[in-house]
Amino acid sequence: MKCPADRADAFEPTKEGGSHLDRIYREESGRILATLIRLLGSFDLAEEALHEAFAAALEQWPQQGMPANPRTWLISAARYKAIDGLRRQQLFQSKLAELQRLLQVERLMMEEPEESMLRDDRLRLIFTCCHPALAQEAQVALTLRTLGGLSTDEIAKAFLVPLPTMSQRLVRAKQKIRDAGIPYRVPPPEDWPDRLAAVMLVVYLVFNEGYTAASGDTLIRRELCSEAIRLGRLLCELVPREQEAQGLLALMLLHDSRREARVAPQGGILLLEEQDRSLWNHQQIREGLDLVESALRMGPAGPYAVQAAIAAVHARAERAEQTDWREIAGLYEVLCRLQPSPVVELNRAVAIAMAEGAEAGLRLLDHLDASKQLRGYYLLPAARADLLRRLGRRDEAAAAYRQAISLANNETEREFLERRLAESEARAR
Repeated sequence: MKCPADRADAFEPTKEGGSHLDRIYREESGRILATLIRLLGSFDLAEEALHEAFAAALEQWPQQGMPANPRTWLISAARYKAIDGLRRQQLFQSKLAELQRLLQVERLMMEEPEESMLRDDRLRLIFTCCHPALAQEAQVALTLRTLGGLSTDEIAKAFLVPLPTMSQRLVRAKQKIRDAGIPYRVPPPEDWPDRLAAVMLVVYLVFNEGYTAASGDTLIRRELCSEAIRLGRLLCELVPREQEAQGLLALMLLHDSRREARVAPQGGILLLEEQDRSLWNHQQIREGLDLVESALRMGPAGPYAVQAAIAAVHARAERAEQTDWREIAGLYEVLCRLQPSPVVELNRAVAIAMAEGAEAGLRLLDHLDASKQLRGYYLLPAARADLLRRLGRRDEAAAAYRQAISLANNETEREFLERRLAESEARAR
């Protein structure tokens, strides 16, 4: 088998039925890859086998019809593709160990029930990707690549690094896992303190990528949000008394509850104050609020629990004007102490603007802008533009909107900013 290029970037089904296969690839490739890594014991071999299986499906399904269980079909096809490829090369001494491993896999597949085979493989993969032997940026990137199914280019844009840098980061991470013999398993309880924080960060970043895609013409990648929430539920099952795991799950549920209201029917972004709150998922809100209350009862809140409490304030407001912005600003003050960062300061400034007036918020944003800590982050000039617009300073707002547009990677967000720019320019005339 040839070593594939970055096939997640290139795979585009084109035959009849290809749109269905493309959807399955986007929604299922992460969990399929997780199972294949467990079965095959190699990231690279699993990725290669995965894409060969999808290529076979692209050829066979239009003629034979889609199987009743596409995920299982693809896992089985990928496994046999890997076995056949290594058997063809078994005369090479370097492949004998892998071949022996695959012969063991054959016996495992015969003995292991299908549902058991698929269960919790993604959680095992997250703990493997988040092993302390790996740098944190490598942990996050590798999990987004394998579990989230993001292309290397998408991950590079999400982290604001050049594509070659991210490619090398991923290669080195997989080499480290192989060379260090990092086990593919959920660690024993004594190792959890070192691993849980990294795992939660990865889950949160997967959710963030789904909630607002780093690039492309789609604002929301629903499958990534759903995947992150599922992983969050698994973490809560494993550590039911972990406050931050509950806070993280609550945060994701409360944000995701707004999914259907965030984009207008014609495709444009709707801000929180513009959304039809009857479209919010109230079942998710109830679950999220219960989790927030449970987390806060466990003791002093951590960063995820505080962020969930902020989301809960928004969720409890039946109308935008009922939002308690003073409480939100106070919670951001707590978050600044727990997790100081320029992005938290940006959000606090916006909350203060809503609670105390645009001038108060703008002073904080101008100070943050002068610090250069968020250089290249489009939401800072976007927030400044909005406050300048509210103050009637149209020319300055237009200039800030242009700066934000030049920095935004997501097409939907750019279109929103361009509409606001056009409004500012029209009113300035």
